[in-house]
Amino acid sequence: MKKLKVLLVDDEIIIRQGFRQLFDWEAHDCEVVGEAADGMEALSQIDALNPDIVTMDINIPIMNGLKVIQLSRMKHPDTAFIIVSGYDDFAYCREALRLQITDYILKPVDYEEFGACIDNLKIAMFQKKASLESDGQDERIINKIVRFVQSHLAEEISLSVLAEEFHFSTQYVSQLFKNEIGVNFLTYLTNIRMEKAKKLLLNTDLPIAEISEQSGYGDYRVFTKVFKKSEGVTPSQYRHDFLDGSKAN
Repeated sequence: MKKLKVLLVDDEIIIRQGFRQLFDWEAHDCEVVGEAADGMEALSQIDALNPDIVTMDINIPIMNGLKVIQLSRMKHPDTAFIIVSGYDDFAYCREALRLQITDYILKPVDYEEFGACIDNLKIAMFQKKASLESDGQDERIINKIVRFVQSHLAEEISLSVLAEEFHFSTQYVSQLFKNEIGVNFLTYLTNIRMEKAKKLLLNTDLPIAEISEQSGYGDYRVFTKVFKKSEGVTPSQYRHDFLDGSKAN
């Protein structure tokens, strides 16, 4: 897949340098194409560079990051914005969600967490693109494979299962995920299982054990461990926090 263009927006040069030097952009099929230190410069750079991804601090001079995103959305609706901020504030998070921010990461940046954010973004970009493609006979193999995965999430799914189902080698299927989506198969599978689990947690009253099974985890303890690593909280806490936030509104 083509490299994704990234713009770094932060008024602290040490933060921008940290992103450039401490994160392995190459390994995530990305390249940093520019930087900005204030809101007006950010708007100008977004227009000039048309980046795929913008990492955005909220508290920047001249115009805050959320306002930059709001204005940029008008001309660049497909640009993904990742908030990187020192503010662990629900009001900021709520506004970020309203603006459909891809993710919200707190400083100091955990680069492993940031890498997972980039992987999740690539999966979302692929799914959006796939949903726009026709279901004609020339439909790409990867689209058929991921649709099969999505419809069999509660079952045991592996590269071997996919290889047998679609009559390819496991190596070929594995390479398809890396080349077409930009992440390995396990990263993709975990991502969509977590997305299904989150939807079930927020939209149903199902017990956690049932959600675990429907999301493809027969062992409740494994599900809880994977969920906490992905979301930073347990499934129960995730549901509880959402309910508390809804009551607060």
